[in-house]
Amino acid sequence: MYRLSDFEKSSRNLYKLGKILSVIICMIILLLILFNLTFMIEIYINPNKLPSFLGIKSLIIVSESMEPTIMTDDVIFIKDVSKEELKVGDIISFYEGNYINTHRIVRIKNQNGEDVYITKGDNNEKEDKLPVKFKNIEGKYIFKLSGLGKILEILKSKITLIILLSFLVIIFYYEVIISKRRLKRKQERFEFNKNLLEK
Repeated sequence: MYRLSDFEKSSRNLYKLGKILSVIICMIILLLILFNLTFMIEIYINPNKLPSFLGIKSLIIVSESMEPTIMTDDVIFIKDVSKEELKVGDIISFYEGNYINTHRIVRIKNQNGEDVYITKGDNNEKEDKLPVKFKNIEGKYIFKLSGLGKILEILKSKITLIILLSFLVIIFYYEVIISKRRLKRKQERFEFNKNLLEK
């Protein structure tokens, strides 16, 4: 048979667990909102530049040219790099006209007094036709998240930002309501005990 104290202890533990889960969910949502806002602000300020988050840029792979190293729909992350850091074997993302391509450096040669980079997709038979100039390099590949391209696209959308903000408001509202109910129950218990003592 349950005692009232056991029920109250169980209720307190559930409340604490709920609080911890709420804090974790809020932190995740806030990080996603921060990522989304940073992405949108950078696009607005520099529409011709790839947006970065804490110095790291992300790209979604849409071709098979780097398979099996990087697959279609993989999300890759790149960072700014100096000339001195680049070497044969590095994977770089670079502008090719209005598009960004991601291929591996297979040779570095001197052309008209400056280093240019000969690139090739791991899945391609031939090297790329045009050498890549350093000014056209957007960044060097650091790591990837396999198959998460579509999820990243969703996270970057305005609709996602609105949904995340709505969730945050709901969680805060729920927490306020729960806190008020707990405070009300405490006051009721206090009044009940006070009346018992007076009698």
